[in-house]
Amino acid sequence: MRVLVLGGNGFIGRNIVAKLQLQGAQVVIGSRKAVKQNSQLPVKMQNMQQADDWLSVIKGFDVVVNSVGILRERKGESYAKIHTFSVESLADACAQTGIKLIQISAIGLSACAKSGFITSKYWGEQAILASGANAIIVRPSLLDGEGGYGAKWFRRVAAWPLQFVMQSKGLVAPLQVTDLGEAVAKLCLKAEKWPSIIELGGSDEMTIPQYLAKLRAVNRLNPAQQLAMPKLIVRLASHVFDVLACTPLSFGHFELMQGHNVPALNMLPILLGRKPTELGVKIEISQLAIDDLMAMKY
Repeated sequence: MRVLVLGGNGFIGRNIVAKLQLQGAQVVIGSRKAVKQNSQLPVKMQNMQQADDWLSVIKGFDVVVNSVGILRERKGESYAKIHTFSVESLADACAQTGIKLIQISAIGLSACAKSGFITSKYWGEQAILASGANAIIVRPSLLDGEGGYGAKWFRRVAAWPLQFVMQSKGLVAPLQVTDLGEAVAKLCLKAEKWPSIIELGGSDEMTIPQYLAKLRAVNRLNPAQQLAMPKLIVRLASHVFDVLACTPLSFGHFELMQGHNVPALNMLPILLGRKPTELGVKIEISQLAIDDLMAMKY
């Protein structure tokens, strides 16, 4: 089986690539920084706005996995172009060719959100559902793991003896990114029909302050003092961070953190055939390991 993983060099994508390689699939990474070769394909999502733009790119593949996403807009890369229009055109191309599409999305998206990050992803999902493509939308909850921008910050903050946390009843069901990679790899390789939307999460539901406490406990640190911050202060801080492009706290994540971001039906244990990996466990799939796997395959 040949699989194209868009965003295959990223936090989510590289874990999907590694798990697919372990399952014996032939994997090609699509990335804006890629150099064209057997295992790498240059793909700039902002330029892929029509179905015809995709047809030559996806030709010869059995499955396309899209794990591309941007935390903040940058020159030439808007939320609409990356999360909505390129996804819509990709879905249309997959519908025309019969190629299976797996879209990595998120729990908690809404058309009513004020964040362009959230609404652009939501409309990308809707475009896939309307395309008629053989597609599965995978919605994970908060991702834990080595190497992720947001995951690094959560672990860093968890180590602080004094933590500033938002006053919110929002819930998450954190899961290891390696578990997400394994689940997506299995969806690629399974021939049977699956629901068009699959939600994934870890074994436990918790608030963000409880998640920080859990990460701290894994490292055998004494409980930290947590100082509750008013939502207005956190919201203003998120806008400042968006302007400065620093820290993972964006306005979009400020909105998401207030919601019930846990699976309605958690399919992760079903796909894995086991319990989800415990939070905080240091499981890292390095780029070197992926390169070694690819060298054996090609």
